[in-house]
Amino acid sequence: MATITAADVAKLRRVTLAGMMDCKKALEESEGNFDKAIEIIRKKGQAVANKRADKVASEGVVLSKVTTNNKFGAMIVLNSETDFVAENADFLALANKILDIALAKNPADLESLKALPFDKATVGEKVIEFVGIVGEKLELSYYEKIEAAHVQAYIHPGNRLATMVGFTKAGLGVQVYKDIAMQVAAMNPVAVDKADVPESVIAQEIEIGKDQARRDGKPEEMLEKIAQGKLGKFFKESTLLNQEFVKDNKQTIGQYLKSVDKDLTVTAFIRFTLNL
Repeated sequence: MATITAADVAKLRRVTLAGMMDCKKALEESEGNFDKAIEIIRKKGQAVANKRADKVASEGVVLSKVTTNNKFGAMIVLNSETDFVAENADFLALANKILDIALAKNPADLESLKALPFDKATVGEKVIEFVGIVGEKLELSYYEKIEAAHVQAYIHPGNRLATMVGFTKAGLGVQVYKDIAMQVAAMNPVAVDKADVPESVIAQEIEIGKDQARRDGKPEEMLEKIAQGKLGKFFKESTLLNQEFVKDNKQTIGQYLKSVDKDLTVTAFIRFTLNL
């Protein structure tokens, strides 16, 4: 029987994020072979994942982060079954490591992210490995990115809501960028500007406006005009550049940005929230 030291257990824990006792048992079972111990932990995760495949993983964390030069940002969602696991420090550490990999490698999409290397495995395999540690279904369910002159990330306290915003100009003070990222979090716009709203959404809003006017007893020949008026209100409330600035409702976001720099505007934004 190989002698298992505390240093061996600690090393395996750093690589796998498994509990101390799970690491000790895996090392004992593998007779001190580090690679075999990792495989034992990984297989345990796959076995638990298979058993819990039909479970719903609707809790978890939403994280966003940008590179040190603020040119690229990434957002991920790592789901769990319960908020108990979502609040676990090792679960959060796993999510942050995955996010760091996304920032370093700039994968094209979610499946590409899952295939990237992570401690002698892939990101996807690492998530499954962690299933065996926490005993719940876990799922890396979302990944998006933004590249721009400046990208700002914001995570709302609790890690259940995050945003990212791309801007046309850099070097204008972090508070300017953060204010807009927080505006997106608070006001949940559907698009950057009117021209970015999908035609299907516009058509739906017009029909809703007509139906409301019809129920209010308005003449049929007035419905289109009334609906267009309601559409204008929708654009004002639901497109970022036309929303009232939360910190100063006397100006829109577009006006605020122009007051900072005439060439400053938003190129794109991403907002994701778990059920709040």
